[in-house]
Amino acid sequence: MTANIDNAGVRTPAETADSGAPVSGAPDRLTGPWHDPVLAPEARADALIAAMTLREKVSQLFGVWVGASDEGGEVAPFQHDMEEAVALDDLLPHGLGQLTRPFGTAPVDPAVGALSLSRTQERIAGANRFGIPAIAHEECLAGFATWGATAYPVPLSWGATFHPELVREMAAAIGRDMRSVGVHQGLAPVLDVVRDARWGRVEETIGEDPYLVGTVATAYVRGLESAGAVATLKHFAGYSASRAGRNLAPVGMGARERADIILPPFEMAVRESGVRSVMHAYTDTDGIPSAADGPLLTGLLRDTWGFGGTVVADYFGIAFLKTLHGVAETFGDAAGVALGAGVDVELPTVKTFGGPLTDAIAEGFVPESLVDRAVRRVLVQKAQLGLLDVDWSPVPPVLAAAAGADGSADGNPEALRGTVRLDTDENRALARRVAEQAVVLLRNDGTLPLAAEAAEAPARIALIGPNADTPTAVLGCYAFPVHVGGRHPGTPLGIELPTLREACAAEFPHSEIVIAKGADIDGPDTGGFGEAVELARSADLVIVALGDRAGLFGRGTSGEGCDAEDLALPGVQRQLLDTLLDMGAPVVVILLAGRPYALGRAADEAAAVVQSFFPGEEGTRAIASVLSGRTEPSGRLPVSVPRHPGSQPSTYLAARLGHSSEVSSADPTPAFGFGHGLTYTAFEWSDLVVEHGRASTEGEFTLSCTVRNTGAREGTEVIQVYLHDPVASVVQPVQRLIGYVRLDLGPGRAARVRMTVPADLASFTGRDGHRIVEPGDLELRLSASSTDARLTARVALTGPVRTVDHTRRLHMSTATEILTEAP
Repeated sequence: MTANIDNAGVRTPAETADSGAPVSGAPDRLTGPWHDPVLAPEARADALIAAMTLREKVSQLFGVWVGASDEGGEVAPFQHDMEEAVALDDLLPHGLGQLTRPFGTAPVDPAVGALSLSRTQERIAGANRFGIPAIAHEECLAGFATWGATAYPVPLSWGATFHPELVREMAAAIGRDMRSVGVHQGLAPVLDVVRDARWGRVEETIGEDPYLVGTVATAYVRGLESAGAVATLKHFAGYSASRAGRNLAPVGMGARERADIILPPFEMAVRESGVRSVMHAYTDTDGIPSAADGPLLTGLLRDTWGFGGTVVADYFGIAFLKTLHGVAETFGDAAGVALGAGVDVELPTVKTFGGPLTDAIAEGFVPESLVDRAVRRVLVQKAQLGLLDVDWSPVPPVLAAAAGADGSADGNPEALRGTVRLDTDENRALARRVAEQAVVLLRNDGTLPLAAEAAEAPARIALIGPNADTPTAVLGCYAFPVHVGGRHPGTPLGIELPTLREACAAEFPHSEIVIAKGADIDGPDTGGFGEAVELARSADLVIVALGDRAGLFGRGTSGEGCDAEDLALPGVQRQLLDTLLDMGAPVVVILLAGRPYALGRAADEAAAVVQSFFPGEEGTRAIASVLSGRTEPSGRLPVSVPRHPGSQPSTYLAARLGHSSEVSSADPTPAFGFGHGLTYTAFEWSDLVVEHGRASTEGEFTLSCTVRNTGAREGTEVIQVYLHDPVASVVQPVQRLIGYVRLDLGPGRAARVRMTVPADLASFTGRDGHRIVEPGDLELRLSASSTDARLTARVALTGPVRTVDHTRRLHMSTATEILTEAP
């Protein structure tokens, strides 16, 4: 099969087949209009395109995967089993669009890596006629993914905070660190909405609700972009909805699920964050791969939503159109299909956008106008980043400021080594705050908080489990020590990773802490049970640390390509847990995991259950401080915790027949629902007032309530507003989150919260594919979780059915007044 690849989906002759050989008599690099910062980026790009050969233009549309030199020399191409060797000497005279992961490919001292990148950028700019450097990009899913950089909590923990502003602050710190060493673009955040928790990449997502995902992701983008780094939304769109939760498996959802569940977070981020890049998904939806989906990448993203940045390929995703999807006969066809659909940049390296694309143009199969369209977007972005300015310098800020640097790219590597610290005290404090606010207390019979004082502390604590004394148990699969460090076993971790044992020993200095592994994360051996049982019998309290080991492609129990057949705890961990519950001592369960797991008896019998989703380098200290009560638990579940391991796929966003019913013996009711999280105090919700209970389909409702901390400790309550539409023209979820308010209240303190809810938030995709607001009765449920409604406002929409579009309102507005000061 040979694909049709022009704008209309019909193969047409190219406008030119210029091979683009280097041109003699190069233009003056210092006087070309493309170097004039006074001109608009678009005008500078247009002037440059008019002067470029075809090959020079195409060279801006791909990257090369490289690794910085730990000796300070130029980067070296990284060889991957899915790519051929790349000869930079052959490529650079024509230019280069991107450098892929110079810091994230192998361990490198940050200052020396910055020197290596600087020298490489100097070489790239010096080799092409126009002096254009490359955009350098890195992963930043849980911090700048390089050796020695702060490892923050994974995105699922961001969702657990229900605190977008804190996530924005974290992202700004990540962006500053990347820009300081010469990196321009970060491949984050992930906006995939969890549809099946068996999927290995759940840890990279923000949760199972599109509104939560959209608000937190938008905040992350704002933070990263505020530091001058280009954020990248991924994976557009539907990657998380693959069948059976299998990585890259086909997606079978309908257009309505895509429009109402998958796309809203992307729409919110595009409209509100200033994001400058989007990455296509690997998957196909109903037979159309995202990389070949023109109505998605161009029609919706650009023509409807107005996105003006670059669309980049997920790694090898364009070649996959030929090798995995079978919708292209040759790599040239794959290049044309992707380019026509709206993909601008091939990553991680040149495979289809090089020779195969230029050959397809020469043969008349791909119009050069598609290249011009894509390269204009790339060059506009380079102009925005200052890479076309006449005074552009390859020297990043850390080289100009580091001791021993001479302000040029000729710094002394040994003098620079150790001068740049990417895991600062400020970063660690921020990582700690995020981790603390992401800890979710699922269950507590009063055992927690534990006393830390000598007179009341447990005399003997048995700390048992495979995650009790493992430094990397707090890290997700894209944290550098896991993602890359595993291939370099002799290299230090680069950051301090206190184990749970160390954190508990510091938090409870008057308790004797004895430890046993009990079992491996995913092994079948129960031989360690005996030691664990003996320790449990002699202890006043048992803490059992269970969960996941992050990895890639089957090398872990969570992470990319580490999909699960069900949601049972890996290995024999559930059996170990049940054995400890039989011992009689109170059992506190701590989960360090990348996805939610069914806990069996522990959901009802454990003294307490503490859920943490790969909380980063400060995670164990955060957990220990929650155990002692020094930190109040404030996290809420971004994903439901199942009661039964085989109840997938299931999320709280199910329609009536997706919940428990008499017509099926399978019960998907969760043990702990989306949004659930306990505190060490109590809150009373009261005095619901609906000021405007009837509104037109273009109007709004106004309601207010009082929330009071009736306990003796300070605490955090999260008002979650869910919309229930009992009768609609198409089947709707029983309820869906449309807003939330996070309240920090001291003992005795109360707040009056006023919420204005626009009718637009009741919109959904109707039968004809258009988003509509229908008249009728609604419920606005003010809830502590999806399973715990506290106050319900019954309201009504009146008037005609109203069609809305991407300009509709996306948020309710709120105002909070503190009523009672703490005594």
